Amino acid sequence: MAKEKETKEKGLFVGLAWSCGDMKLLLTFLFFLCSLATIIQFHPYLTSVPHTTTLLSCLVPPTPEPTANSSSTSVATTPTPHPMKRDQMGPDSVFKRSFNPVGSAAYLFIQMSAYRGGTNTFAVIGLASKPLHVFAKPQFKCEWIDSTDNGNGSSVSVDGYKILPDWGYGRVYTVVVVNCTFDKPVGLNGLGGKLVVHASTNGGGDRDVDSVESFVAIEEEPSSVNGSVFTAPPDYDYLYCGSPLYGNLSPQRIREWIVYHVKLFGRRAHFVIYDAGGIHAAVMDVLRPWIEIGAVTLHDIRDQERFDGYYHNQFLVVNDCLHRYRFNAKWMFFFDVDEFVYLEPGLTIDSLLKELEGYTQFTIEQMPMSNKICLADDKGKSWRMWGFEKLVYRDVKRGIRRDRKYAIQPRYAFATGVHMSQNIAGKSLHKTEGRIKYFHYHGTIANRREPCSEFSNTTELRFDRTPYMLDETLRRLAGSIKRFELKTIGDRLVHTRQ
Repeated sequence: MAKEKETKEKGLFVGLAWSCGDMKLLLTFLFFLCSLATIIQFHPYLTSVPHTTTLLSCLVPPTPEPTANSSSTSVATTPTPHPMKRDQMGPDSVFKRSFNPVGSAAYLFIQMSAYRGGTNTFAVIGLASKPLHVFAKPQFKCEWIDSTDNGNGSSVSVDGYKILPDWGYGRVYTVVVVNCTFDKPVGLNGLGGKLVVHASTNGGGDRDVDSVESFVAIEEEPSSVNGSVFTAPPDYDYLYCGSPLYGNLSPQRIREWIVYHVKLFGRRAHFVIYDAGGIHAAVMDVLRPWIEIGAVTLHDIRDQERFDGYYHNQFLVVNDCLHRYRFNAKWMFFFDVDEFVYLEPGLTIDSLLKELEGYTQFTIEQMPMSNKICLADDKGKSWRMWGFEKLVYRDVKRGIRRDRKYAIQPRYAFATGVHMSQNIAGKSLHKTEGRIKYFHYHGTIANRREPCSEFSNTTELRFDRTPYMLDETLRRLAGSIKRFELKTIGDRLVHTRQ
């Protein structure tokens, strides 16, 4: 019995051994076959053998042909026809190689807007390929065509002058402001007309090809232009041009910022805000009362996210605002919604700007504030306080160049930037200390939680290797700002959340 059991175990072991041997042989054969197929695909001589395709088709499943019902929008089902250049053997046995371009890496120009800047001048604002404008010399030609009943209106052309206002910060796209200034007034004869821009690569991107794209930048209806608007007094004394707002913004911080500045600038001011995705429902609830009383205009620019420019195309937005509203305000202010402009005691915005009216531009000094250190006395009740009321410690580190913000008289500016304009006619003033400054609460606008995480009862301290000093300048204004809100729009926003 034991012998028979031993014999069966030996037979089982031998069968298992044979099975393993067969398996090894099969795996070896498959590995060899796959290796051969791989070599055939990449060997230029073997792939030219007629019967190779038959062998490969047995080993690799055929790629299904695209059908009419294919839903893909990123891949063209029909190749775009291009004259294919072939490699050739030239004289002296030199092998001449060929290069075949397909498609384009970026658009030649993406127009956002175009505006009249006077009786004979226009500004066209948009994005363009950054490498093209940095390493080549693309050109713009402007053509004004008068409208007529028979469609054969007279035309006049001039070379466009391009301005790149984003200081090299562009990414795939850079901001371009095309200035079209004609020798004489155009479009003031009551006939209407259109401004056509001819954009040319001028050999940039491909020296054998001068690609030209023409587009209508502005089309004016008959008798739609009133030339007096360019010299008439503006509707507003002050206009705020905002940078694009994006992300999960705090409704409470927006609430505080808007009411503070409506009070500061007064009734002859207007605020233009650009929504790049940050105006969600709760933020819109905060803005709505101010829109209803005519203090705020909101622009939806979420589509610009398609085009990869610097910081949600910030330079594009501020230049659109400059040219769109340049005849609507005497002064334009450029700063962010986590920054609060402050005038020294004894000054009003009217008195200050009357003093500075001889300048086209002035810049404003920054006061950086901590976004987490609060007074120990406020612990336990800070959640009920406004941001600038409880964040009272100022960064006093020396030897650091701080960003400045600015204001300009827009009728004398041709393009603008984020921290100042480099394209103005007239003087700039940068020494404004002791008159105007702004408090910067960096990182608070997108924080939906209670910002106070550190508490102190000292006038000076050091935190994260940074020296801070107690500064209650804006805290002392909180009561008057809250009363102004109740007086202006009522209690509609008293239950606003972080």
